[in-house]
Amino acid sequence: MRPEILNPLFAPVTSLSGVGPKQDKLFRYLLDRADTPRLADLLLHLPTGVIDRRARPKIRDAVPGTVVTLEVTVDRHRAPPPGRSRAPYMVYASDDTGDVVLTFFRAKPDFIAKLLPVGAKRYVSGTGQLYDGTLQIVHPDRIVDEEGFAKLPQIDPVYPLTEGLAIGSLRRAVAQALTKLPKLPEWISPEVLRRCSFPTLSEALHRVHIPDEPVDILPDGRFWSRLAYDELLAGQLALALVRAQLRRPAGTRNAGDGELRHKIIDALPYALTGSQQEAVAAIIEDLKQPVRMLRLLQGDVGSGKTVVALLAAAAVAEVGKQAALMAPTEILARQHAKTIAPLAARAGMRVAILTGREKGKERRDILQALESGEIQLLIGTHALIQDDVTYHDLALAIVDEQHRFGVRERLALTNKGDAVDVLVLSATPIPRTLVLTYFGDMDLSELREKPAGRQPIDTRAVSEQRLPEVIDGIGRALAAGKRVYWICPLVEESENVKLTDAEQRFESLRQRFGDQVGLVHGRMKGSDKDRVMAQFAAGEIGVLVATTVVEVGVDVPEASIMVIENAERFGLAQLHQLRGRIGRGSEASTCLLVYREPLGELSAARLKVIRETTDGFRIAEEDLKLRGEGDVLGTRQSGLPGYRIARSEVHAQLITQARDEALRILKENPKLQGESGEALRCLLYLYERDEAIPLLGAG
Repeated sequence: MRPEILNPLFAPVTSLSGVGPKQDKLFRYLLDRADTPRLADLLLHLPTGVIDRRARPKIRDAVPGTVVTLEVTVDRHRAPPPGRSRAPYMVYASDDTGDVVLTFFRAKPDFIAKLLPVGAKRYVSGTGQLYDGTLQIVHPDRIVDEEGFAKLPQIDPVYPLTEGLAIGSLRRAVAQALTKLPKLPEWISPEVLRRCSFPTLSEALHRVHIPDEPVDILPDGRFWSRLAYDELLAGQLALALVRAQLRRPAGTRNAGDGELRHKIIDALPYALTGSQQEAVAAIIEDLKQPVRMLRLLQGDVGSGKTVVALLAAAAVAEVGKQAALMAPTEILARQHAKTIAPLAARAGMRVAILTGREKGKERRDILQALESGEIQLLIGTHALIQDDVTYHDLALAIVDEQHRFGVRERLALTNKGDAVDVLVLSATPIPRTLVLTYFGDMDLSELREKPAGRQPIDTRAVSEQRLPEVIDGIGRALAAGKRVYWICPLVEESENVKLTDAEQRFESLRQRFGDQVGLVHGRMKGSDKDRVMAQFAAGEIGVLVATTVVEVGVDVPEASIMVIENAERFGLAQLHQLRGRIGRGSEASTCLLVYREPLGELSAARLKVIRETTDGFRIAEEDLKLRGEGDVLGTRQSGLPGYRIARSEVHAQLITQARDEALRILKENPKLQGESGEALRCLLYLYERDEAIPLLGAG
């Protein structure tokens, strides 16, 4: 149950005066809510800047392009000529240093005459622009007389807005919401409050929305930082609660004598790398412990995570139990199955795949074999967690690219068995601060080396102007029996964005190279995609034109050339993932990044990093520097703890503090009882991390 003290903050914004159905729609859009936002959402929508009215320049000293506040005398009005309703209404005003024109479109003349009577002194505030050599302010934000100016805040916050919502309406709504703020209990420990010199929540919200000084609204200031810490603590506490639930003492443990593992290792065409051996040893050790495993296995593209996952599944099969590997897409699930099946077969392990494509009798047979325990490893997509999927004895859940799944899906898979161990795979090397933010305090294994025999990739950036040369080069490569990926950003032509789409490029390359060219994109049927991929893998076609569906998990060792068109449109992590599809065989590989000029600063920086290094960990760190955490994980959706206030580049040290504090709280007060527990429950509800609260009553 939500603590009653929070009720005023959970009132809808429509309970404020002046916020009707039309505003409701705009606020939903602004605050990214499907339903009517609450006052809490409004108060946590923080300003991005301020208007400082303390400096009042003379007209001649006003800097064009900035917000200025001027003291002027109104000289004359000029209404638009009759019949020209679109022409502006202009008011000419001056001080002893020059003139300013106040411009209004679709103005009501009577209203403006009353607001700016000729001969009167007025204070006007707005963005000054030079127009024909004269200073002009279009639709000033504020126009007040002496008395009004005395009441005006000297510093006004500026907020992110949405079309149709005026800044004045938002400021008035926020001011009203602040008056409804209840006196909440303090959830930050006295020691942290003292160490970080944080203000109270009430003071932080008041000073960010009604600043005394422009610095009051800066993200690294103490007011914003207090709110960021609250949000991080709520996130870390929720993760710690889920983890404590997963970490409850488990019964019989899940590692056997190594018989199946030795058979798989003997069947491998290469030796395991040092870091693969270390990761397997750490996992086996976890499987023997009296608490459940929660381990993140990070490995760069092509570092051999799938084999480590198979060895973990084999350890579980050695004691007669089952494992499940859940991947976010069907292509990825089938790729895992393709790598795993032949190795598992050598060890006598039975593996099956279950996606949306297995239907009817085939699906029924799989489910039956799973329930009877004949299947030891099931690989698939979300299909693995559907209600009718019953495991005989699920002991290990392997989740691939976990950030694409929400908390619910992760819990749903572990709930399919008793005290299930969890191994998470990620091909996106994630910087340490983000591991903490998104996964909580998981144990971590990293695969830093590439398997033996992998060739370096020569990466070059090429202007679109040189495309004919690139296509000639592809012709020579095909004649030499090489295989080529050609990546495009879109499936079909878009009116809004002028990019080369996959279908158009497929047609143009087919005119040149005939049946040697195939096409794969996300809108095709699964069976059609598989057919084309199989032709490419078998060498029946030499060029595969594709969208980013080939980004993860597609394995054709013979492909040694990749062309990425409109490379400036892709993120660093995505370019790195795509490039990882080549350089998997014994042949030297080339990746061509074809860009459209002129290149923006950010795009040029990205292409420079990707040319300089193939180290995914360095690329992830650079990516974080270049654009913040928003997309380092490749996706913003599906249960990502999307932080609204905390910024990884500003509040990184607060993430560690919040993590340590969450662990201390769970140690000292695991059920969140008493006054301090009640305060922390308020925190979890306020920041919508309350999905972890039901776990407090469990077991």
